Amino acid sequence: MRFPLVNTKLTAHIQANSYLWVCFSMIVGVMGTALASPLYPIYQETWALSTGDITILYVVYMASALCSLLFLGRISDQRGYLVVLRSGLILVTTGIFFSAIAWGYESFLFSRILIGVASSLIVTSASIGLTKLSRSKDLQRAAATTSLLLAFGFGLGPVLGGLIAQWTIHPLRSSYIPSILMGFLAIYTVFLVPHSPTENPAAKHKAFWRPSLYIPEGEKRPIFLLSACNAFTAFAMFSLYASLAPSFMSTMVPWHGPAVSGLSIGIILFLSSGTQLLARRWPVAHNLVIGLGCFILGNSLLILNTQSASPWLFMACVLLTAIGHGLCLIGGMTLVNHVASPEHRAATTSSYLIIGYLGAIAPILGMGYLVDQFGMTPALISFCLWIILICTILLFFTLFKIKLPR
Repeated sequence: MRFPLVNTKLTAHIQANSYLWVCFSMIVGVMGTALASPLYPIYQETWALSTGDITILYVVYMASALCSLLFLGRISDQRGYLVVLRSGLILVTTGIFFSAIAWGYESFLFSRILIGVASSLIVTSASIGLTKLSRSKDLQRAAATTSLLLAFGFGLGPVLGGLIAQWTIHPLRSSYIPSILMGFLAIYTVFLVPHSPTENPAAKHKAFWRPSLYIPEGEKRPIFLLSACNAFTAFAMFSLYASLAPSFMSTMVPWHGPAVSGLSIGIILFLSSGTQLLARRWPVAHNLVIGLGCFILGNSLLILNTQSASPWLFMACVLLTAIGHGLCLIGGMTLVNHVASPEHRAATTSSYLIIGYLGAIAPILGMGYLVDQFGMTPALISFCLWIILICTILLFFTLFKIKLPR
């Protein structure tokens, strides 16, 4: 497909910089995923929603992304990354548009499903595209670039959306306009990116929808389970802030509004990506021990802050969560790459990510139920105690029970 009346010089520029435009597409593709997080209190007030309704909005997105990863994970290999990337960008832009015009809870829920499905398609296809378009063909560099783009895109969404919502009228409409415009630009440019000559999609009759999962056996299995449990914890911790930070921040910091909650979510992701860059050459055991320790300390301070309501304690919680998130994810991914055999690498990675996604679903659903039944403070304390217990168990196995590679 080619757009009519396309400027020849512009087309040549885009084709010569295909790698950069695929990077831009990945950022745009994940911007809309957490963009709504700082807007949740506004939705809650406008539509008279409970905290449980808000957590369902977040969980539905995560469940959609998980199902897309589970059942459509192979489609980029079999249909070509550009076909899937273009389709994903159209779908995510449509989902963000529906978010902007949502007239009620059900219509907004539908938009979150579209965004969840599209984001997984974009992440998997763009990751493959970056590997194919990289001039150095360095897989480790492509993986690091993917990780940074994901963190930047996820963080940019709530920061930009929160800032717009804070100081504009009709925040539930205007906050989505930049993402929609960037989505149109990404669609336009990606349709001008040429197919890679090395691309050879498999025959269309192959069942791309069948899940491809694998858990290593023997002595590798405990290492894999340890890495997956670290991902579960990291996803759960970030999801707590992404879904409910605007609700519990109101009693902890003197500043309020979508800009504050959006910045706190963005800071976690920006600092997490920076931590991963700094720690990429550290021994994996060091990453896991420090990361789990940060989660234990951060949740302990969050419990303390439910009584003291100190903005400095809350900032410390955000900082510790960001460091723990980055170290646990990079440590977990390093272990997965170590134990995954070449013939099962994709399936092992998918299994790892699915367990991580479950960490963003089950604990947050439980948190929403507890808030509706007992209130925010008891629910938050229960969540933090549960995370502290899990991290303590994982720390014990990391230090004394499982021999990790260097």
